[in-house]
Amino acid sequence: MDLRLTTEEVRFRDELRDWLHTTIPGLDPRPHDDDFPGRRTWETAWQAHLYDAGYAGIHWPTEFGGRGATPFEHLLFIEESQRAGAPDLGCMFVGQQHAGPTLILEATEEQKEHHLGPILRGDEVWCQGFSEPGAGSDLAALRTRAIRDGDDYVINGQKIWTTFAQVADYCELLVRTDTEAPKHRGITWVICPMDTPGIDVRPIRTASGGSEFCEVFFDEVRVPVANRVGAENDGWRVAMVTFSFERGTAFVGSIMRTNRELAALADLARRVTRRGATAWDDVAIRREVGHLQAELDALWALTKRNVSQAARTGIVGPGGSVFKLYYADVMRRMGELAQRVLGRLSIAHLTDIDPHEFTDRRLTSLTMGIAAGTSQIQRNIIGERVLGLPKER
Repeated sequence: MDLRLTTEEVRFRDELRDWLHTTIPGLDPRPHDDDFPGRRTWETAWQAHLYDAGYAGIHWPTEFGGRGATPFEHLLFIEESQRAGAPDLGCMFVGQQHAGPTLILEATEEQKEHHLGPILRGDEVWCQGFSEPGAGSDLAALRTRAIRDGDDYVINGQKIWTTFAQVADYCELLVRTDTEAPKHRGITWVICPMDTPGIDVRPIRTASGGSEFCEVFFDEVRVPVANRVGAENDGWRVAMVTFSFERGTAFVGSIMRTNRELAALADLARRVTRRGATAWDDVAIRREVGHLQAELDALWALTKRNVSQAARTGIVGPGGSVFKLYYADVMRRMGELAQRVLGRLSIAHLTDIDPHEFTDRRLTSLTMGIAAGTSQIQRNIIGERVLGLPKER
């Protein structure tokens, strides 16, 4: 693993820093988290800025409008963007990270021409219709049905945890087209316009108060067969292509935000008092902060290792699962530490200490063992592909 930047990477980093420094101060204020139409407008406007500057789809091949960046350049882009306080991908993340790269490899020329440019420019927002109430970790158990009727598929069923469905133009949708085949072999990947009659989007209010997740119901929804990506009943393979694109950079921004939050938590511990002393006077709390910082440093080193491997081989390998499993545990323990520091303040709202961001992080940390592949699934991958244990029945 060589972590030294090349001359080209240094030049890329410095040019990006200059552009971020010039561009970010001119952005409009960020809308409220629950203003999803406002967020779409703000986040797609940022995507347009990236497109005009040549930074949109930075890891996409140049022949499809991207920059053809190496994994390390992609890492540098995310790292510098986070440090500069640039907007996240937000509602653009499915189109940029999943749907677009999948279309590049699997779509017809007509499908590529219709969608890739608008995704890069910020004209199209995508969501992902994969998980169902009874098909999350066991995604191949999905039951949303698509029956062919002439030149259309007629779709009935339900999807859940569909992020930004309330503002999406298209959905990368997995449907079951053959109920007689083994479950992995009867699935098809289709492009579903979200304004099609029969689609009902219902936002889900989470414990932390957000509503980015949605349930999506399909009632006699007609999608043209021409919107199929890949062959009929070959959707599981196409979905595995979709899942393969993160290349170790999926949680780079999250690690950097977590580092900032840990520093803010340490500062909070110096201000919260109980029984005549601050929480920071508790040696156990200081020790836990130190452990968490060391573990975040180790995760950052693992990220660079994974990206280095992706640069050499084109795949991250089991290192991605090792990272995800450990990061979920770090996030859980950091949330628990925040709750211990705050104590009863976690349910209060004071003028000098606002506990909201820490209590919110405590609640959202619980999702990390589920999102992007459950911890149980990651342990199976590590056990089978690293330790050589027998496959789970």
